[in-house]
Amino acid sequence: MTGPAARRMAVDATSRPVLARHARLKFDETRDRWVLLVPERVLAPDEVAIEILQLCDGSRDVAAIVGLLAAKYTADRDVIATDVIGLLQDLAGRGFLVNAREKVQ
Repeated sequence: MTGPAARRMAVDATSRPVLARHARLKFDETRDRWVLLVPERVLAPDEVAIEILQLCDGSRDVAAIVGLLAAKYTADRDVIATDVIGLLQDLAGRGFLVNAREKVQ
């Protein structure tokens, strides 16, 4: 496979996710909520997704993000990991997230 689909990020514990260049997480004053702006679309993630996306700054790997959320919510790390990786993989599959080391091209 070639092209953009071939470069889609496979999310695992060592991935360092960051929003792709064409995606932005922004608080929309008009809607009074956080939105994810992507080409020709405005997505309205839920509160959990927003919290996860705010941690995707390219400096933390998925394991660190899971650790922060598990500690904050006193929740089972495996359950958190499954949910976080699922969300991030979905967004990466759509091309909205990239691995931080890939962004520097």
